[in-house]
Amino acid sequence: MTLQWTAVATFLYVEIGILLLLCIPFISATRWQSIFKLKIWDKLSPFWNKGFLTMIIVLIVLFLDALREVKKYSGAETGKDAKLNPNMYDHMHMKLFRAQRNLYISGFSLFLWLVMRRVITLINQLATAKNTTGALQAQAESANQAAKKYMEDNEVLKKALEEGDGDKATVEGNELLREELKKLKENLTNSEDELKKSKSDLEAMKVQSGGLTREYDRLLSEHQTLQNQNQSGDKKDD
Repeated sequence: MTLQWTAVATFLYVEIGILLLLCIPFISATRWQSIFKLKIWDKLSPFWNKGFLTMIIVLIVLFLDALREVKKYSGAETGKDAKLNPNMYDHMHMKLFRAQRNLYISGFSLFLWLVMRRVITLINQLATAKNTTGALQAQAESANQAAKKYMEDNEVLKKALEEGDGDKATVEGNELLREELKKLKENLTNSEDELKKSKSDLEAMKVQSGGLTREYDRLLSEHQTLQNQNQSGDKKDD
């Protein structure tokens, strides 16, 4: 086996090993996604698409070359000529066997290369879907707990009204509303103070900007005057 086909066969064995690792059942998709998000893959990501396409082109070229070799050594005329000489017949069969072997190696390497990319994409999508489902379940559980709490509070209020403690419940509710109103007023006051401070800062910036503009105009006029004097001095020298 030549060097190029040895490299292709090694690449095929590596692909088989990686796919077997990806198919291990006790490693979850979330774990694989965390592995795929390591910093080393972020550094290699700019070269991933180029390397993927380059490997596809190389494997296609090798596959077509092996297919040409198979057609070359399996032709009818070659078989007739080889039957006249037993040694030549064995040699041609050996060439045909190597060409078929190279065809299978390159074909399976190309196929598994595409399959491996698709499997990695599906693992990432599955992990993302699991994370989204978990977040939705947590939100649903929190919503259910809040609904249960509101229902329990409603039942407590109903019982209080039926037992004649409605005035007490009303007083407690009013106290809570007063506290909320007080907090809102404090927040509103703080917001007004910040707005006033922002307005004062804006006015100061406007004044400073006006001063800078006037100073720029003055410097520009002085520059123009000096330039005119310089030009007139040059003319007198002439």
